[in-house]
Amino acid sequence: MPVIDDLSAEILAEVLSGRPVRTYPALLSTEADAEAWARAGGPAGAVVTAGYLAAPRGRAGLPWPQHADRGLVFSLLLRPDLPAQREGWPYVAAALGIADVLGCEVAIRWPDEVYGPNGRAAALGMRTELGPDRLRWCVLTVLVEQAAPPRGALLAAVVAAVEGRLDDPVDALLATYRDRCATLGRHVRARLIPLGPAGPQVEGEAVDVRADGALVIRTDDGRRAVVPPANLGMLDELDAARDLSS
Repeated sequence: MPVIDDLSAEILAEVLSGRPVRTYPALLSTEADAEAWARAGGPAGAVVTAGYLAAPRGRAGLPWPQHADRGLVFSLLLRPDLPAQREGWPYVAAALGIADVLGCEVAIRWPDEVYGPNGRAAALGMRTELGPDRLRWCVLTVLVEQAAPPRGALLAAVVAAVEGRLDDPVDALLATYRDRCATLGRHVRARLIPLGPAGPQVEGEAVDVRADGALVIRTDDGRRAVVPPANLGMLDELDAARDLSS
């Protein structure tokens, strides 16, 4: 399978302005490479990418489609100053940063997808390591599904947007995120880890996203259930109250 060499070290050194980068013609998983780099003391802002991934996967190990002639996958190492209780917050900032780059026609599907007029436009996954009370690091892995070469400028734009959103004041970012989150107002079923016929589920109206990245679901009996991204297996949307493609 041919691989287009538009993400070479020379090209990325120019568009990423000296940022630490590892780039490969093809790779099994940018996430695994970035995690190893994080554990070895890799710097915040480091990027791992590849022209083609053999088996890209996102949150909860869900498979991602990618083709050699289109699509961008990369992993970004971050060391945000966050308490352990806010482990899910980078999902919120990253999804909004991706939506910023892809334009006003896209909407966010909590916690990890961005949809446009023609369906899913991007997705993300996250792995973290927690210290006694704070995040040590997180690795965000991003898929932009229809990115055509040359992809270097798009990679640089998404990285900058994600990092910029992580620096935003929490209240302002949440207000913008809620406006762009098409999950809110919908009737949903959150299937929690471990997945399976007897696995735990929460069903009701998605009413809020919190500063720890969790989705708040108001159940039919009036309870407010909190679902952190790390606990989510699958989110099923059970009505058409809001169109994800608009």
